[in-house]
Amino acid sequence: MKKRILLTTIAAAVLFAGQALAGGSYRIAWSHYTGWEPWAYIQESGIMDKWAKKEGLDKVEIVLVNDYVESINMYTAGKFDGCVMTNMDALTIPAVGGVDSSVLVVGDFSNGNDGIVAMNGSSVKDLAGRKMRIVQLTVSHYLLTRALDLNGMKEKDLTLVNTSDADIASLFVAEAAKDLKAAVTTWNPLLMQVRNVKGANLVFDSSNIPGEIIDCLVVKSNAPEALKKALTGAWYEAMASMSSIEKDSKEALEVMAKSAGGTVAEFKAQLKTTKMFYAPAEAAAFAAGEQVKKTMEYVRTFSFDHGLYGEGAPSKDLVGIAFPDGSVIGDKGNVKLRFDKTFMQMAADGRL
Repeated sequence: MKKRILLTTIAAAVLFAGQALAGGSYRIAWSHYTGWEPWAYIQESGIMDKWAKKEGLDKVEIVLVNDYVESINMYTAGKFDGCVMTNMDALTIPAVGGVDSSVLVVGDFSNGNDGIVAMNGSSVKDLAGRKMRIVQLTVSHYLLTRALDLNGMKEKDLTLVNTSDADIASLFVAEAAKDLKAAVTTWNPLLMQVRNVKGANLVFDSSNIPGEIIDCLVVKSNAPEALKKALTGAWYEAMASMSSIEKDSKEALEVMAKSAGGTVAEFKAQLKTTKMFYAPAEAAAFAAGEQVKKTMEYVRTFSFDHGLYGEGAPSKDLVGIAFPDGSVIGDKGNVKLRFDKTFMQMAADGRL
């Protein structure tokens, strides 16, 4: 399960930033989540080795890190050349921490994987006055604020109860048996668990804000072109296998489901609430679209307002975020997060 945590930026000593390990070898970190399980297949199938060789690289090691937040912290500290993360975490951890990073591949966005569940309620407005179990300062928190804003409400209309992801589902289940107004905001597979409680209703989920919770492969902006091409090529070869109706699809899904700790049927169920960009042209167009700019404006506002830019940050303009058309929001002199469609477009054009 992916922990999509938004943390206050740590003061990281950026070691070996953007540099290869000895011998032209590179390390990419990934963690468990439906949209990132393809990296297990890429490593196990030999696809990564093939593309590394094609681009003249000695080695590209795909490393599973079970602690999602730690994987991003290690990337920020220079222990990895790339790492999977959400658009929000890319801003609030490496970018705000001073690491110039680029979104190399937009893999998917949450399309129902994150949601708000309430006992005996049918709408967001029914949440008024309730206690809400939530992992604060996370994508769940962002989802809740967006839901409230879209319904003319504020966080002060509820009482947030910070709860770890390890406990949140079991606590909600226990409370739901005696509290007719129990409520929770969480993500899959925990969301599936709490939705199954008798009397519980899903009142809002990420499909209501499509394209805002984005799952990406992020690399150091100054990483060699050969590495960027190898990673992008390997990803879209896996996407082709995954979406094929031939034997390749079955094998790919079996590897991913096993990696995720479930059955193929369970993995397919999770894919239904994950908008995968199987085609590179679609991913490139999404990265270059106006919606991403609007989303990042929401994200940086939420992050600054909740203290995720760190103590003493003067404004949400502290860090610049660049887009494929050359536009920048925030400080143009301090661009640290870049949405780059270059290599996705190369894949779409058959130029990898």
